[in-house]
Amino acid sequence: MSIVSSMNRPLFFACIALALPGLAHAEVLDRVAAVVDNDVVTLTEVEQRAAPAMEQLAHEPAGPQRDADRQEILRHALDDLIGEKLMDAELKGLNVEVTDQEVDLAISDVKKQNHLTDEAALDEALQQQGFTEDSYRAFMKKQLAKVKLLNIKVKSKIKVSDEDVKAEYARASHADAQDLEIHARHIIILCPQNAPPEKVEATHAKALEMAKLARQPGADFAALARKYSQGSGASSGGDLGWFRRGTLAASFENAAFALKKGQVSDPVRTSFGWHVIELEDTRHAAPRPFEEVKDQLREKLYREQVQKQTEAYIADLRRGASVEVKIAALRDPKAKTETADASSASQGTVISGPGVEPSAPKSSDDDSHHGMGGPGGLGNPGRMP
Repeated sequence: MSIVSSMNRPLFFACIALALPGLAHAEVLDRVAAVVDNDVVTLTEVEQRAAPAMEQLAHEPAGPQRDADRQEILRHALDDLIGEKLMDAELKGLNVEVTDQEVDLAISDVKKQNHLTDEAALDEALQQQGFTEDSYRAFMKKQLAKVKLLNIKVKSKIKVSDEDVKAEYARASHADAQDLEIHARHIIILCPQNAPPEKVEATHAKALEMAKLARQPGADFAALARKYSQGSGASSGGDLGWFRRGTLAASFENAAFALKKGQVSDPVRTSFGWHVIELEDTRHAAPRPFEEVKDQLREKLYREQVQKQTEAYIADLRRGASVEVKIAALRDPKAKTETADASSASQGTVISGPGVEPSAPKSSDDDSHHGMGGPGGLGNPGRMP
């Protein structure tokens, strides 16, 4: 385990239209996954939120474990959406202001994190997820308001002491002494996480070509990376330096750590694209000096506390609200208080239109159907290998 590592579950929302004007008869449009006070979470929203994790799960072998993992992913997605509905209700009672300048800075950060070099690239990414420029700005404004809510309710109460940092260093140093670290290079062919199938296929074919070139006798991997890699590290020959497990995307690390010295991997998919990896060397990890990592350790402990306290805060909101999970398979198996009518437990309530209750989610012009992260994970994808 790395001294500094973290995992964030991405958050996503779906677009859903609940009533079509001009219909003279009721038409079933979606199932209700949960009711939160006077609002609903639809199954479509849950499935859209879970889509990125489901894409990764699709590569796992079929069987009972994958089925169980699928249900767990859907349950986590529903929990995320319920938490956001509860925070929306909290925000209505607070005077939280988000300026246009703050929205501009947030969108600029999204562009940098996702390597979107111009407005056209951002527009394309937004369109793939059903956003317009105005709806995305509205979405970002709402998410920034939620961040401010958490700053007030959670982050302001978190303290990480020097003693906490020293204790974490001692624990992590002992664990790191048992770890292996590797030195690797990679060639990346960029492909957005939610790219259309034809683009995924074309970029995969390009990555297969790179792997074939890299495996030829006498091939210079670094030179190939400088010539063909589409990542920011191309100028350094795709050099990733030394790293341990828990630093990069799990799929990338699993492939890299399975290689032997000098071996080249098959293309590996991450949220950034296709990677071809060459393992240069391995060694046992040595603990880094305390002064070098203390700030990172403090940040790691802080993030962990934010995650823990945020979950406690949402749980407290949930205890004070009426939350009914309508689909039995999406209920937390450890929860005992949430029940649903037997007639809807297996199938879930349906939403039909016209005549839908006004408390249901709004149309796709409203920002409330999107979650933190944005299109295809725009927001904070983590470190790109």
